[in-house]
Amino acid sequence: MRIILLILLGLIALPVNAHQLRPSIIDVVFSPDGRFEVRIETNLEARITGIGPQHDDTKNAPQAARYDQLRSLSPADLKAQFVAFEPQFKSGLSLNFSGLGSETFLRSVQIPVRGDIRRSRLSIITYSGNIPHGATEATWQFSREYGGNVVRFSISGDENKVSHWLKEGNSSPPFSFAGKITVKSRSQVALDYLVLGFEHIAPKGLDHILFVLGLFLLSLHWKPLLWQITSFTIAHSITLALSIYGYISLSPDIVEPLIALSIAYVGIENLLTKKLHVWRTIIVFLFGLLHGMGFASVLTDLG
Repeated sequence: MRIILLILLGLIALPVNAHQLRPSIIDVVFSPDGRFEVRIETNLEARITGIGPQHDDTKNAPQAARYDQLRSLSPADLKAQFVAFEPQFKSGLSLNFSGLGSETFLRSVQIPVRGDIRRSRLSIITYSGNIPHGATEATWQFSREYGGNVVRFSISGDENKVSHWLKEGNSSPPFSFAGKITVKSRSQVALDYLVLGFEHIAPKGLDHILFVLGLFLLSLHWKPLLWQITSFTIAHSITLALSIYGYISLSPDIVEPLIALSIAYVGIENLLTKKLHVWRTIIVFLFGLLHGMGFASVLTDLG
């Protein structure tokens, strides 16, 4: 039974996060000249095919074949698909100015070149418009079917941003652009990141769960398991902090395959040995550094 579990562990590790949907990132910038810009970084293929938050993995969606077909398109061909879909996409966006009407206009569509079709690509759609006369604040709302999103409000020329993590089509708190930006309290920020931390483990942290499960399968004794998990957690925190503050940076194209490799390594080592060696804690620490960089890419998007 143990061998079967370890084999499954190794097999599952390889495609982890390959088709996972990430939250959209929306930057709303207000200019002193009375204009605004909405920059939306999102999985355009998922938006066009209608794959929403009910599917953590695009492979489980009925539209999976259509999604993969769009993933294989060149930027020009995918842009043509989006132009036809754009009116529907726009209907799911709402930037409300104190109840006053305002028209938004499509400004640009930036689509990365196609790469590994097993990995999602993030496109950038930009809208702009004029702030209605008399408006002093704005709220943002993304359609529920588009999934979770992070909206970041700012005033042009000011580096400060106010970020909100929104789910289930909820509207953001009002952002006032009449005066100085009001930064969130420490308790509000802590609550936002606490929620993200839980979601990073369940349901979206399958990589961490598989890795810790691999540690547990080699030894059922609590002391060596505690040493390994503590080592992993410390390493995870180190690279998480260093990545967020910009001291280190590594492309997800490198980090994510290495994370999958770490899970496979633990499973294979469990098959080849029945004894817990001292150097295993060091190996776990090194792999923890990789997992920390993986989480940092999500938090960096938040700002």
